Amino acid sequence: MSATTTARVSRFYTAARRHPWVLGKVADWKIPLGPYTPAQIAVAVGGGFLLIKTIPWWSWMGPVPIVAWILAIWTVRRPKIKGRAPLQAALDWVLLAWQPPGGRIGGRAARDRTPRVLLGGFTVEDAPAPSSSSAAAPARPQPPAADHRPRRNGAPRTSTRRRPAVRAPQEPAGPVSGVQQLLALAQHSGGAR
Repeated sequence: MSATTTARVSRFYTAARRHPWVLGKVADWKIPLGPYTPAQIAVAVGGGFLLIKTIPWWSWMGPVPIVAWILAIWTVRRPKIKGRAPLQAALDWVLLAWQPPGGRIGGRAARDRTPRVLLGGFTVEDAPAPSSSSAAAPARPQPPAADHRPRRNGAPRTSTRRRPAVRAPQEPAGPVSGVQQLLALAQHSGGAR
């Protein structure tokens, strides 16, 4: 590496990809104090519905529930559950609960095969009585016969066993397929001319 060569510098701008999805405009109308995240929209809609339906329960408190609702909307603007957005975390929990207990294979629920009863049996038979000659001296396997052919050029012997003779494949007794029958017919008729 020469003195004039500069080191390569690379920079990554991934912070732009980390911005959450937000809603700031509806058509040409800009939402006041926006933009809002999906969590804020959910808390605003759900909390507003709950406050309207329960007015007789909290009306004696004055504006305290409404202030708590607005504070809750502001609080969930950028919440994280183990580094994840709450809606994504809630969706993941729902999908986890929806999974079959054995998991999935190829998109389908993995299930064990149904258990079946395997019936089997065995028979115990008496062993044949050993003969008197074989009982006295157990039979030993005989070593293979040594190959007494002379070696050429002092080549080492590769095996003491004899190789079986190679047999020619047996011809079928007669033609088997339709093509073979036609060939046999052509041969017979050609030889007769």
